[in-house]
Amino acid sequence: MLMHTSTYASGYSLIINGKAFHKEQPKTGAFNEKNWGLGLQYDYSLYKKHWVPYLTISGFKDSFKRNSFYAGGGMMRRFTVANSYRDLNFDAGIVAFFMTRKDHKNGRPFFGMLPAFSVGADNIALNISYVPKVAPKLVPLWFIQLKLSFENFN
Repeated sequence: MLMHTSTYASGYSLIINGKAFHKEQPKTGAFNEKNWGLGLQYDYSLYKKHWVPYLTISGFKDSFKRNSFYAGGGMMRRFTVANSYRDLNFDAGIVAFFMTRKDHKNGRPFFGMLPAFSVGADNIALNISYVPKVAPKLVPLWFIQLKLSFENFN
């Protein structure tokens, strides 16, 4: 459930965790899809014109309304959506992380790696991760965050 990038220059961003879309429902009840929480992301400067390395750390309410935390980083390939909209980007890559969940490994950190995407401009973007089905516990889901560059707050 993690994070990505969208700025050309290096810098910090506030991450607002907010939404999950589960592709399946549990046998009883429903998953929490309001995954509120906060985090930080640091995007490094573009590497070789198209690659954006980044670090991320965050906490949020998981699918069972329990606190979950992660820290990690990754690399995204930057694509400009259209020449007339140079600030509008689509990034695709991977995020690797250590995460804690109360219902997995008794809350001890575990390693994960997920595909990651970002759509937006230099100062605002949507970070999107996909979690595939992992039997027997994890159902497939899309996890979405709002990324706001600290430059928005100056």
